[in-house]
Amino acid sequence: MVEISDLKFDERGLIPAIVTDFYTKKILTLAYMNEESLKISMDEGKTCFYSRSRQKLWRKGETSGNFQHIVSIVADCDRDALWVEVVKDGPACHLGNDSCFEDLVYHSENFESFSLDGLYELIEGRKTEKKEGSYTSYLFEKGIDKILKKVGEECTEVIVAGKGGDKNETVFEIADLCYHVFVLMAEMGIKSAEVLDELKKRHVVDKKVKQERMK
Repeated sequence: MVEISDLKFDERGLIPAIVTDFYTKKILTLAYMNEESLKISMDEGKTCFYSRSRQKLWRKGETSGNFQHIVSIVADCDRDALWVEVVKDGPACHLGNDSCFEDLVYHSENFESFSLDGLYELIEGRKTEKKEGSYTSYLFEKGIDKILKKVGEECTEVIVAGKGGDKNETVFEIADLCYHVFVLMAEMGIKSAEVLDELKKRHVVDKKVKQERMK
């Protein structure tokens, strides 16, 4: 375990802290801490930074309510930078954006990024801004009954593929099911973080059950 005394603060007594979302792994912001703000962050379990412009400590969320609950703080190999993983209560950026890093500077067309959160955001977009010819927009237009019917159909197809022992077919059907479940989530306003929180609760319960069995 690295101690605060092991860290290398710059000539101003500051160390950069890269903050990321614990669930999505998305970069939220780059801020600075001094020794005092780092101690406060660790004691309170919420991010506290040092504002270079105001030259004072500031607790993230103290005015906005968008607190960042710390999961872990990791130092880099040179111990002159920190990586802070958090569970956030709201937008990280003072402009109201989810992240301070939103303005694209460069993107290579040779690489295509994909994530479940990105897929969910795309699906959400098809609900708020309908696109002609979009199957997703079609599902939202038809409503909850149609969406639930498709989820049920895909569940059945996963079962059939799994029973048949065809791995590739099962993967294909699971992907279809995941997509339609995301559409259902977007229709009902369910965020992926809510599902992850529920799974986390079940993990704790399962762990306790295993511990009881081992006694």
